[in-house]
Amino acid sequence: MTRSLRTWRRPAVVGAVLAGASLLAAACGSTSSSSSTTSSSTTASSSGTTIGFVVGAEADPFFQSMYVGAAAEAKALGVKLVWQGDPVDYSPATQIPILQQVLALHPNAIVVAPTDPKALNTYMQEAVKEGIKVLNVDSGSSDQSMITSWVTGDNYQGGETAAQALASAMDYAKNCTASNPCTVAVGVSSLTTTTDAQRVAGFKAEIKAHYPNIQVLNDVVSESEPSVAQSGFAQDISAHHLDGIFAVDGTDAEGASAAVKAAGAEGANVKIVGYDAYATNIQSMEAGGQGSLSAIISQQPTLEGKLIIEYAVDALHHKPVPHLQLIPNILLTPSTPQSILQKYQYVQS
Repeated sequence: MTRSLRTWRRPAVVGAVLAGASLLAAACGSTSSSSSTTSSSTTASSSGTTIGFVVGAEADPFFQSMYVGAAAEAKALGVKLVWQGDPVDYSPATQIPILQQVLALHPNAIVVAPTDPKALNTYMQEAVKEGIKVLNVDSGSSDQSMITSWVTGDNYQGGETAAQALASAMDYAKNCTASNPCTVAVGVSSLTTTTDAQRVAGFKAEIKAHYPNIQVLNDVVSESEPSVAQSGFAQDISAHHLDGIFAVDGTDAEGASAAVKAAGAEGANVKIVGYDAYATNIQSMEAGGQGSLSAIISQQPTLEGKLIIEYAVDALHHKPVPHLQLIPNILLTPSTPQSILQKYQYVQS
């Protein structure tokens, strides 16, 4: 889960826009075309099927990449994809009315990346009562009994990997001792969203188990605003001898980088490990120097988008689907080959 305040033009690689998309224009979403000439039984029997897809902030490169995978799979399977999300805001307040608008179209299934684990439950429960299959992607509902399938990154594992990468970047064995422990800050967009909560839990558990000479400060909560993250990290740098930062998503990584760069001598030795393979994050890591990322935890949003559409169609055809599908994260470092960096870099317009 990552939120970015950018104007987004949907990638052109996924096919044409359906006639009738004007029905959704007021909600800043889109309807993607999914015609196909394949003779497969699944594709043929999917004709006329509509799948809604509601995300948080669709301008985020994470969701842009997810759209590429979802739209390509929808086209391959011959289903109509109705994709919507607030352009920039990641909150239940903006997501709920968008979810209601998509449900009013009576899709056969709907995929939701909930911005809060509880706030959208009532609306998803109503959808289930109406016979609509409800699936989660990325973040999940607190009530999984109503969810047909949930595809998400292995966020706990990602947090553990981030702890290991940050300890390595700080040269833990040399610089973090019982008499002079290292201090790290953690930046999150939300304390309740399942993705952020699991990443923080994995990070803190790994630190506690294997790096006792690292002290973790209270979380900086950015609400998906890089400027808020920057302010919080700047305060931590000023108030503490900060050695490292774990940025739980891309916007927090952006704020962390800005804070460390602006800190001058106080930030000279602060190491940053952040989530999400934004093009800007990869460029920061490759550039090196103060405020650059030492490592990136990359998710696989294109794969998540592909799989959740596949599972939605399978469920509609009464085929078994996994209730929870965890996708492993990928650790990217300055020594990662260019071909791998390019493979996992998110779409960004």
